[in-house]
Amino acid sequence: MTPPPSPARAAAAAPGPTPSTFAERARSAMGWLHTAHFLSSAPKLEHLPPVGLPEIAFVGRSNAGKSTAINTLTQHKRLAFASKTPGRTQHINLFGVGKGQVDDAVLADLPGYGYAAVPREAKLRWQRVMGNYLMTRESLAGVVLMVDPRLGLTELDEVLLDVIRPRVEEGLNFLVLLTKADKLSRAEATKALSIARLQAGGGEVKLFSALKRQGVDDAAELLWRWTHADSGNAGAAAPAA
Repeated sequence: MTPPPSPARAAAAAPGPTPSTFAERARSAMGWLHTAHFLSSAPKLEHLPPVGLPEIAFVGRSNAGKSTAINTLTQHKRLAFASKTPGRTQHINLFGVGKGQVDDAVLADLPGYGYAAVPREAKLRWQRVMGNYLMTRESLAGVVLMVDPRLGLTELDEVLLDVIRPRVEEGLNFLVLLTKADKLSRAEATKALSIARLQAGGGEVKLFSALKRQGVDDAAELLWRWTHADSGNAGAAAPAA
C-alpha cells in the first residue's frame, strides 16, 4: 500500500467546499466523500496503520444503520459492509478520502456493538478495543454515533459517551445521527431531537434518513469542516437540523 501523503500536502492538493452558500459547500463535500476507498482492516488497535491524517470514527449499535449511513454519505453501495449477521463484523475498517487521488482524511468504520447473539467474550474484547481506540487514537478528529431514534440512546451508547466525554470536553468533534428518521412523525422527530440533545454531552445532533436523504448534506458538510479546520477553506457553519 502506498504511504499516504503528509497532511499539509494533502490539504493543499484537495480543493474543497468554499465559504459561499451551504448548497455549494454541501455539493463539494459530497463530491469529496465520493472519493472514499478502502485502505486497511485490522482486528486489533495495534494493527492499524498510523495514517497521520484526520480520522472520523463511525460507531453505533448493531442495526442502528451505521453501514447504510456510511454508504449513503460516500455514495457507494457496499463500501461499508453490512453483515447478514449483525455484530459479527469484528474489524476496524479504514477508508481514505481525498480529491485528486490524494487522501486528506480517513473514515473509520468500527464494529457494531450490543448484538445479543455475539458471545460475551467477543463483546468484552471489542469493548476494550473500541474504548482504547476512542481514548488513544491520536489522529481521531471526530466521532459519529449512529442511534435509532425509536430506541433512543441505550445503556451501551451511554457507556460509549462516558468513554469519549473527556476528549469531547477537550475539543473532539462529536455528532449523533438519528438514523431512520423517515420512520418518525414530525412530532416524534422533534421529541427525539430534544432528548438526544440533552444526552449528547456537548455534541451535535441531526436527523438522518438514507431513504429520504434527510440530513445527508448537513452531515457531509460537517465532516468536511471537521477534517479541514486548519486548511483555511472550511467554510461557514452549516444550518441546524
